[in-house]
Amino acid sequence: MGVNLSPIVEAREIELEELRGRTIAIDAYNTIFQFLSIIRQPDGKPLMDAEGRVTSHLSGILYRTANLIEAGIEPSFVFDGKPNELKAGTIEERIARREKAKREYEEALAEGDLKKAFSKAQQTARMTPEILETSKQLIRLMGLPVVQAPSDGEAQAAYMCGKGDVYAAASQDFDSILFGAPLLVRNLTISGRRKVPGKQLYRDVKTEMIDSEQMLQSLGVTREQLVDVCMMIGTDFNTGINGIGPKKGLKLIQKYGSLEKVMEETDIDIPEYEEVREIFLNGPKSDDYSVEVGEMDRDGVLGLMTEYGFSEDRVTTVMNKIEAARKAESNRKKQRSLDAWF
Repeated sequence: MGVNLSPIVEAREIELEELRGRTIAIDAYNTIFQFLSIIRQPDGKPLMDAEGRVTSHLSGILYRTANLIEAGIEPSFVFDGKPNELKAGTIEERIARREKAKREYEEALAEGDLKKAFSKAQQTARMTPEILETSKQLIRLMGLPVVQAPSDGEAQAAYMCGKGDVYAAASQDFDSILFGAPLLVRNLTISGRRKVPGKQLYRDVKTEMIDSEQMLQSLGVTREQLVDVCMMIGTDFNTGINGIGPKKGLKLIQKYGSLEKVMEETDIDIPEYEEVREIFLNGPKSDDYSVEVGEMDRDGVLGLMTEYGFSEDRVTTVMNKIEAARKAESNRKKQRSLDAWF
């Protein structure tokens, strides 16, 4: 879920070409939930095989990752580890929201309102052990890195980006900035027109980039101060203050300088603020990872995908596209190196 900073943060629209030749650390849970939410049948049901097993995630990982590789981008998928205890409230809230959406979906389906049913169905997506394991299995079979974070995947991706092992972190959530990612890419694995939640409106979805340093300079705050702003709004680790959104929170920090000072001068009180601040600024990360791309196991990919009902011809076509794209990118790099000699 994360903190919504869009009222105060302006992202720069980019073309995928700008990321050519780059390795991107992708927030895997965030991305897989996107696939589970978006890739659905007209009545809102997820894609399933003949046995009723969900396959939306496999479709998204194979076909949309292939599009990234064709654009010269190599993704590394970073998976969440054990959630911090302070996230328990957020997790419970998500479960309750999902159960409510499930009831509303069934009601809309019974009424024959497919538009409403589809909208509610998107909110029922959940990560099962099978979905998690088959996602990791497919990613590895494609020769792509799977990175296991000790806790938040966004924190790990931000750490990898800060070390220079990847060019940017990719997630829909702004939390990556709070965790210290120098560059955040949004809408990397989704494109086209998307429905605005709760409205009969659609908007074009473009890939965006946020440079954290430039963004903080434009807001006139430090990363630490932005974390303080977000604690007043509410994060995955704490409940915010009613009536305080991004703009009001920013003004308070700009005026007083820190959350401690805000609490001294106003009636705002966030008891757990020190623990939450520590999670964002110094939470657990791991150096036990590699972003090295391996060879694709064609037989393995084909076996897994056909086991879940995907067309052998379509899967083979996508694998051919991936291999052709990698070969073309390799030749481009060789040519660029050769040109540098002259």
